[in-house]
Amino acid sequence: MPASPWQKSSFSNEEGNCVELARATAERLLIRESDAPDTVLATNPARLKALLQRLKA
Repeated sequence: MPASPWQKSSFSNEEGNCVELARATAERLLIRESDAPDTVLATNPARLKALLQRLKA
């Protein structure tokens, strides 16, 4: 279980379908889709930042 509670994206739709993040440790973030909460991906802040920058480009 993550050390911090799951946080929903500010871009979530009215039905609540969205990406959720939780911090497991200082160097580990957990990501899940709200409609499939049992599937959890783990990454670190640097990799998530790089992914988001590529998606915005």
